Amino acid sequence: MQRLLSDLKFAFRQLSKSPGFTATAVLMLAFGIGATTAIFSIVEGVLLRPLPFPDSSQLVVLSDRIQGVDFGGNSEAGVTVPDIRAYTRDTRAFAALGGYQNSGYELSGTGEPAQVSAARLTAGVFAALAVAPHLGRVFTSEETEHSQQVAVLSYATWKTRFHGDNQILNTKILLDRKPYVVIGVMPRNFEFPLNSGQLNRTELWVPLSFGPGELTTGAASNWSYQMVGRLKSGISASQAQSDTQRVAQEIMRNFPSDIASLRISTVVRSLQEETVEQSRPLLRTLFLAVAVVLLIACANLAGLMLVRAIRKQREVAVRLALGANTAALLRQTLLESLVLSVSGGMLGLALAGLALRIGKNLLPESLPRVSEIALNWQVAGFALLLAVTTGLLCGIAPAFAALRTNVNGTLKEGGRSGSTGGGHARLRATLVVAEIAIALVLLSASGLLLRSFEKMRAVDLGFRPQHVTTAVYSLPRKQYSTQPAVDAFNKELLRRLRDLPGAQDAGLTSFLPATNNNNNQTFVAEGYVAPKGEGMNLATAAQVVGDYLPAMGIPLLRGRFFTDADKAGAQLVLIVNRKLAQHYWPNQDPIGKRLRIGTQEMKTPWMTIVGEVADIKLSSPDEPTKEEYYLPVDQLQEVFGSLASPDNLNGNGGYIVLRSTFPPEQMENALRAAVRAIDPQLPLTQVQTMEQAVSETEAPRRFNTVLISSFAFAAVLLAVLGIYSVIAFSVASREQEMAIRMALGSQRSGIMRLILISGAKLAAVGCVLGLVGATANSALLRSLLFGVSPFDPVVLTLAAAAVLLLAVIASTLPALRAASIDPMQALRGE
Repeated sequence: MQRLLSDLKFAFRQLSKSPGFTATAVLMLAFGIGATTAIFSIVEGVLLRPLPFPDSSQLVVLSDRIQGVDFGGNSEAGVTVPDIRAYTRDTRAFAALGGYQNSGYELSGTGEPAQVSAARLTAGVFAALAVAPHLGRVFTSEETEHSQQVAVLSYATWKTRFHGDNQILNTKILLDRKPYVVIGVMPRNFEFPLNSGQLNRTELWVPLSFGPGELTTGAASNWSYQMVGRLKSGISASQAQSDTQRVAQEIMRNFPSDIASLRISTVVRSLQEETVEQSRPLLRTLFLAVAVVLLIACANLAGLMLVRAIRKQREVAVRLALGANTAALLRQTLLESLVLSVSGGMLGLALAGLALRIGKNLLPESLPRVSEIALNWQVAGFALLLAVTTGLLCGIAPAFAALRTNVNGTLKEGGRSGSTGGGHARLRATLVVAEIAIALVLLSASGLLLRSFEKMRAVDLGFRPQHVTTAVYSLPRKQYSTQPAVDAFNKELLRRLRDLPGAQDAGLTSFLPATNNNNNQTFVAEGYVAPKGEGMNLATAAQVVGDYLPAMGIPLLRGRFFTDADKAGAQLVLIVNRKLAQHYWPNQDPIGKRLRIGTQEMKTPWMTIVGEVADIKLSSPDEPTKEEYYLPVDQLQEVFGSLASPDNLNGNGGYIVLRSTFPPEQMENALRAAVRAIDPQLPLTQVQTMEQAVSETEAPRRFNTVLISSFAFAAVLLAVLGIYSVIAFSVASREQEMAIRMALGSQRSGIMRLILISGAKLAAVGCVLGLVGATANSALLRSLLFGVSPFDPVVLTLAAAAVLLLAVIASTLPALRAASIDPMQALRGE
């Protein structure tokens, strides 16, 4: 131990003699380790850390797949109300199982009314998650069955909206203006459902008590619910799936006649996998990118340590000649490297903490579990392990290079400069070539992502988001309990919006582009015969009031928009998009064609197509367009026929869309004022411009592009510094050679050309290897690109040319220094 402390003191003493070298090495490693640690903290928080529930590996989600219906993604449809009842009652593989549905409520009775995200749960959900409340209790099965109006608050809501009041239990709050009793508060870290991002966190939970509209025959075809369960000890997900499939057979036997032809299968899979599956490719790519930056930083440090070892050859030779132990020399060299790397790691950990504090809010909303991302002991341990590993790897080559010192030869040379050994030169050149190759791979990836982002921004959205203001509203059922009350509110709201100065068009809709909602609906197209193997007809349905389509700037291709004449009791009409029209009536005029909601067996009336509009991007601009149709809200009750419930309210919530001649930001307060004039208590959420909504859909690709481009810039910068250091050291060690060349008649321009060519050769070899690496990297990148090939010749050529140019620029300063050598002075010094 004493020897180790002595060697540490010696290492600190040696490094303090070279403050420039020490600072450069520590900062370089701090950047590499800090960036890697910051990204690892995201990977650990999202992918690696178990979910914040006891024995979370036992938690699974249960859903149906409908044969012949492709919902996109993993094609899971969710579950129905009869499913929830049957699976909860008849399965044997679960210790607890429950159903839930995302919802939203107007919260009032305390401060300003606000629209809050909520979830309706059966009691089995809390039992499955097995998390004890911070205060009070959770609701019971009896309270769920008997429709008791009780609520459980999230910790954040309790703190922010109720000021952490410890007397909150048994007090009443108003949800959609109905009184609910607060019976519990969940712990700080409890979150369920595990929604993506930071904006949609659930603020409270209420019992999923099925109302009359959810218990009708039509409820059997409403797959808008989800289920979560805890497996019994010793039961696997595959065994649970077999158990649920047995129950699914019984559910299908009890299907009402209008969906009797449907076939469902069950899917049981880990809740963890369900939560993170969409984020895994992105995070894997980011971690590989930042690991590449760290690798280049390590190569640079190894090169600097090698140069330091070469410059200390005479000192090492003297110590060996005086009988120094080679093991002690090896230990001291490795300790120097470890001191540098651990110092860089500590500084990097601080930089990672700063980066997370600043950048956490910039993470895309598509990322789940964002609240769990933090610098914890696991992340700190990773940073320390990374620092130690880096120090050992970067110190091994210089250490052995020092031990290979030829004692007699070095002592005979004395202080003369000249060649420092072909082996050392080749090792330094190899490190630089590797840096350039790796940097080119990242730079190529950055260029491809930038070009992808540019192409995505150039995509025709199918609508005009400029000068459009939007907001979300939801009418509380207690006050707006009848369809006439809802219709009166909507009519008055549209009248007031149209009367605003600068207003052009105003409308309401159940489905707004760029909101990432999903509202697929099956339908039957008159006269269409599906090819063999084609699934059920599926399209996105949007319910509209007023001039929604003109307000969004969606072009009319044929026919007409909806008018006031398209009301209840009139001919049932709809408008379809071009993609749907071309699929079911290719090369025909769709005006006058008919379709109806549901399947062949369902008793629903025919609707007549009166308009065809352009295709629009429903989510991100890089997603393919989908088949879509629009329905007037006034006719919905008739459109759904036997599927409609008598207590359905249509148009009682959705999106407000206002097009004006003024900048849309200026219309936000006017929109709020128009709503308050009708109902002073009604809160609006997501009040924003349509351009902001579109920008949010571009956020994941923008995040990928910015982050990987930043890493590419850092990698290229480090590679250029590597070239500079190698060429500069080469010039310094060949000073006598350059002097002799000049003395024998070489021109200074020739000396410059010699140095520049040596730098360009290293860069050329690195570029060749980098292009090979970029080609090998194509499989990983392909899923992140849009409209660009991973082998795009323009991007690859420009990236290689940029690296070559930067390499020549990095070699210019050493070349100028070599050309300015005074031969007489250099030779006299020797």
